[in-house]
Amino acid sequence: MISFIQELKLRNEHLFYFGVFCIILSIVCVVLTKTTTTEVQGVNAWFKPLKFATSIGLFSWTMAWYCHYLLDFNVTPFNWTVITLFGFELVYIIFQASKGQLSHFNISTPTHSLLYSLMGLIAVLVTLYTAYIGFLFFTQSFPNLPVYYVWSIRLGILIFVIFSFEGGLMGSRMNHSVGAINDNSNWWIIGWSKTVGDLRVSHFIGMHALQLLPFLSFYIFKNTKATIIISILYAALATTTLAQALNGKPIFTQNEQKESE
Repeated sequence: MISFIQELKLRNEHLFYFGVFCIILSIVCVVLTKTTTTEVQGVNAWFKPLKFATSIGLFSWTMAWYCHYLLDFNVTPFNWTVITLFGFELVYIIFQASKGQLSHFNISTPTHSLLYSLMGLIAVLVTLYTAYIGFLFFTQSFPNLPVYYVWSIRLGILIFVIFSFEGGLMGSRMNHSVGAINDNSNWWIIGWSKTVGDLRVSHFIGMHALQLLPFLSFYIFKNTKATIIISILYAALATTTLAQALNGKPIFTQNEQKESE
């Protein structure tokens, strides 16, 4: 673990420290979930910044690792795009949480509407930049890397981009639930609905292909064909959960929930 951290810092110092900042911020949010009672839509207000800080931190570290492999790629503009845009998004989400107000889907005032639109624009810009990086991975050759590992990065980025844009579906509906208004359940941090469809499920699964597929390929499968097959199955899982949510069905049925309890 120490060697990984040292290597990550060498590969991209800017995104390394931004990721460290995000992880520290997520720890602070964990403490705040235990010491405050402010709620937004029935859940502690600090769960949202906790989720976003953790996700952005993982994204920053992941892309810092991958971009190191690219030839003739100027990583500095990408670094500052991620740090500046996601930094702004985190500040706004934290500010709204501190007031016990929504950050997403909040168009209650012209200012809130503008800031919510800016968050949507931020997501699009970072996703497009990541898609460009994915394009470079598809067009460049990497003779010093295992072929299966290269394909896992390519497909991980591809699935990430597709299901990042799926977030626009939630934005267009002004609702992450299908069958209720932004329903949340007591599933610790994730809070996915137990009663209706929840578009956040496929969004979460698809976006974390970025980390999971290369990890599985490099450490477990070590085979190009197996990597492609598991990537297809993973994409099918994300797509299935999206279709399930659009049909108004939770990820688990009531009977499955009762059995798990």
